[in-house]
Parts: sequence; C-alpha cells; structure tokens
Amino acid sequence: MPPSPAQIRSLVTAYLDRHPGEHDALAPLTAALDSAGDPTSRATLPGHVTCSVAVIDRDERVLHVLHRGTGLLLAPGGHVEAADETLLAAALREVEEEAGIPASALVLTAEFRDGPIDIDVHDIDAGPAGAEAAHQHYDFRFVVRLTDDAPDLTLQVEEVDGAAWLPFEEVSSPTLRTKLVASGLDGEIRPVNAGAVVHDGRGRYLLHLRDANKPGIWEPGSWSLLGGGREPQDGTLLDTMRRELREEAGLEIADLRPYAVEQAIGTDGTRVAIQLFTGRWSGDPSTLPLTEGVMVAWVRPEKFPFMTMVPSTRKLLEQHAAEHPAPAVRTGPAADSSAGAPSGTVPNIVGVHLYLERDGHVLLGRRHPDAAYAGGSWHTLAGHLEAEAATVGLVREAYEEAGLVIDPADLELVHTVHMVDRPGGRPRIGFFFRARRWEGVPEVREPDRCVGWRWWRAEELPEPIVPYTRVAIEGIQAGRVYSELGWVR
Repeated sequence: MPPSPAQIRSLVTAYLDRHPGEHDALAPLTAALDSAGDPTSRATLPGHVTCSVAVIDRDERVLHVLHRGTGLLLAPGGHVEAADETLLAAALREVEEEAGIPASALVLTAEFRDGPIDIDVHDIDAGPAGAEAAHQHYDFRFVVRLTDDAPDLTLQVEEVDGAAWLPFEEVSSPTLRTKLVASGLDGEIRPVNAGAVVHDGRGRYLLHLRDANKPGIWEPGSWSLLGGGREPQDGTLLDTMRRELREEAGLEIADLRPYAVEQAIGTDGTRVAIQLFTGRWSGDPSTLPLTEGVMVAWVRPEKFPFMTMVPSTRKLLEQHAAEHPAPAVRTGPAADSSAGAPSGTVPNIVGVHLYLERDGHVLLGRRHPDAAYAGGSWHTLAGHLEAEAATVGLVREAYEEAGLVIDPADLELVHTVHMVDRPGGRPRIGFFFRARRWEGVPEVREPDRCVGWRWWRAEELPEPIVPYTRVAIEGIQAGRVYSELGWVR
C-alpha cells in the first residue's frame, strides 16, 4: 500500500527542521496531509505528492532525462503507485524504469539518508481537452550516489528521448540546484553504517542471528555482525559501533579498531557502505542481554559455508580468519587436563541433542555415509558445545543444521545419557532437550553430515540408529530422565 500521511508528515517535519524558512511555501502540502484523501493519488486535487531522484556520479554530475511529453530535461521521477511502500521506494522505482539503474547500484548519502534534500511545489497545466485539471505537484527530491560498477543507462524509449549528466550549477530545477550547491556533497561513497568483527583470538567469531519473520529486518534469518546505522547523536562511526554494541548486546569492547569497508544491500534495495571495526572479547554469549535478533554465539570458520550468511560477510570473515589464524591446538595428555583440576580428573565431551516430537513422531536425520561419526546411521539433530550454555549451543546447531529457529526459553531438558563409546574412550555426556515450539521446516543445510530429515514413529525407530539415541528416545517415552551406556561395572 502507498505511504500513509503520517509517514509523509514525518519526512516533511524533518525537512522543515532543516529549512524553517519554507513553512509558507509548503503550506499547500501540509494542508493536503490534513485532508481525508490519499496525498499520493494522482486523482487527489488540487495537488498530490510525486517523487524524483538526484543521481550523482563520481564526477559530481546529476542525471537528467529528456521527457517526450514535456520536452523538459528533468531528474528521473514521477507519480507514486499503489505498490510503493515509501516515497523513497517510488523514487527508486522511477529511476530504474526511466534510466535502467537498479536500486542496488545506488547509495544513500550519509547527509540525507532516506529523507528528501528538497521538496518543491510547482504548478501543472491542465491536460488537453480538459482531460486533467490544472493542479500542483508536491515533489519530494531524494539524493543518491551512483556506484562505480553501475550498469550503463537503459532509457525507457516510450517516455524518455535522451539523458544528460549536468554539474550541480546546471541542474534544471532552481530549488534542487540551490540545495545541491550548498550541500557539500561530492562523488565519494562514505559508510553510513558500522559493524563489528568480534573474535576471541582463538579462532572463534561472535555472530548475531537476526529475526526471520519480523518486518523491516535487514538480512532476515541470517547470521551477521553486530552493528547498525549512524544516529544524529553519534559523532563518528566508532561512536555508532560502541552504541550499537551496548544497545544490542550490552557489550563494551575497548580496543575496537577500523578494519575494512563492506558493501551490502539494505532493506530498501540500495547498496550500503559499512565501516567495519574489529576487537577482541572472550566472554559467554549466553550471558549477554540481547535486545535484538534470536541469539549471539561463538562460531568457528569451518562452520561458515553451512550457515545462512550474506556472501560479502562470509568472505570478509574468512579473510579475517586467514589473517589471524587460531593458535595451534595442543595434543597429548597435557591437552586433556584442566588447569587446577583435582588429580585424576578426566574431561567429558558434552553434546546437545534436539528431541522434536510431532503427532507421536520423532525427527531424525540420516548421517552422511562418509561422516566421521556414525556414517549412514539415523540420529537426532546434535552437536558439541563450545564456550556457551547448553541451550544456546543447541539453538545454534538447530539453525545451522536444519534451519529451525528456536527460543532457548522453549527448551526443556528431558533426558541425559552418560556413556563411553568404546573401552578406554573419553566419557561423553549427552543432553536431550525437547522444544515446546519452533519455527521452520527441517532442511538439509550441512549435506556433508546429514543427507535427509524424516519423522519416525517413536515406537518404530529405524535401523541403523545411533545406539545411545535409541536409549534416550526409549527413556523419554518411558519417562526416565537418565541413562548410562558402555560403562563397565
């Protein structure tokens, strides 16, 4: 649906805060916003809202197109359509329709972002034979920069006769020309967002799983870096990064340093330049007071290929990992002992398992025949814990392996198995959690480990199945909370 009067009014209010001398000139527009009609409909008279875009290239020139109907050389633009959710969306659509430039080849400026640089009220003559009455256009002019890899112009020949790139001083609209000349804008693309590559110096990266089903979420359902957009109170993008870490996760990282600039696609389809910082932290993500998204978790680089992640972010993290290799892992008896542990202590491997039950059926996955553990056997969704709480680790594994989104608060411990796989093997503890609720349909996301998911009746489990998995499921069905396996008594 088209933008609401309230949305448009917020743009006008912010604009008049910058240009208080234009209150009288925009009186017809504010009156239109107070009326009952749709201010974006071309049927609304005596005036309605339109949109246009000043596209600036590296040489500080502005794109103009020659309209067939009027013979005028103007910035691309036109009327708002019913499918345009925002005025910026309408403006970006017009640029692509008239000049063939997609939103992904355009970058919003740090100075104006998604607000207009100019709002102009101008008269439109009556159409021939009275087909359209004389009226006014309240034209919202947005400003964007063209990326260096933008495609060549593809003009809409039905409406456009030609195109020209004009310097600021020659822009056809007097009001837009004045604003551009005074703006200080140039052809450079500067970051407007900030993100943090947080690592522990031992090969792990702190990643943020974004919400999947909320409107307006950037990179929904993806693993990403913590960060966000610059706010008016932020003096620098470093200030932005520190504020976002505090607001999103209660994090304070003292040694943040600039690392690189990443380019991503924003929720409006435009390209966004992101200043990335890097810093170290080694705490427990499960203790962070997360205010946005599903979770944060430590992730090692070998997991990146199997995670839903924007390719540019994955490439950047892999680059950082190559530049900062993890310390060599110790092997032998010394590696198996814990500093300060009582004599004779033997570390236990801890695994977490997801017990999903639907209509009396249990979800199991078929292990890849070449998998290092239990190749070809059926098994619950499972994984080993890193430096994280058990519920947090299982939520991470559920999303990485099967695309399932689970709130840690919806997990309940229903069975524990303490076992040894073979004589002399390291002891293992397996926690089985039942999910009361979850989002998503199981999908194969780590094909080198699992070749398919299937629901099985709990009373008719398949073969071959991992032995302790059968023991745990049968224990859950019988109401037992603990089992032992493989111990010599």
